[in-house]
Amino acid sequence: MKLLYAEDEISMSEAVVDILTYHKYIVDAVYNGEDALFYAQSEKYDGIILDIMMPKMSGLEVLKKLRSTGCRTPILLLTAKSQIEDQIEGLDLGADDYLPKPFSMNLLLARVRALLRRREEFTPNILKCGNISLNQQSYELSGNGQSFVLPKLEYQLMELLMLNQGIYLSSETLLVKVWGYNTDAEIGTVWVYISYLRKRLSAINANITISAKRNLGYMLEIVK
Repeated sequence: MKLLYAEDEISMSEAVVDILTYHKYIVDAVYNGEDALFYAQSEKYDGIILDIMMPKMSGLEVLKKLRSTGCRTPILLLTAKSQIEDQIEGLDLGADDYLPKPFSMNLLLARVRALLRRREEFTPNILKCGNISLNQQSYELSGNGQSFVLPKLEYQLMELLMLNQGIYLSSETLLVKVWGYNTDAEIGTVWVYISYLRKRLSAINANITISAKRNLGYMLEIVK
């Protein structure tokens, strides 16, 4: 298994690389965010370990750029123990797990094993409706030879609609399932993201539409 490890503290990096190498992992070590992004986009890795606090580009910035371009490689974030906000933001941006510093090497190894198991067990699915498809691994919405990599919230909303084809989902239901119970987002946010998706569907000449019905909500259906 090949890993990318980004950590700017040289002594920490050397210690972690030694323990990972001892356990038969192949490790590329980099020491700033720009190199982490370059390596992640240039090489094929089974997993990526990113420290959040790095020079040139933070781990969160690297994560965001990778996920926005469709990279689905499992990513483990290393966070300062007290930075709960960073941990939440990292998970929202698409991290698979996080590990607060300082950590034991045995715990790091356990997290890496769990990260790689999820990759091995994951089978990408393609959702289809009419002449479009949605790749649940890459977040790609495709149709008629064109495709978009959807941002996370657009993807989650589109996925929910495609999993419930022909069923009206209320704005409240969509808000809770996509944005979560504790969101500060308002109901109008759902309409804004529905309009984004309608523009995406129009751009790829989809033969499906997102219908709206008063007091019922939104539904994905094939245009007849």
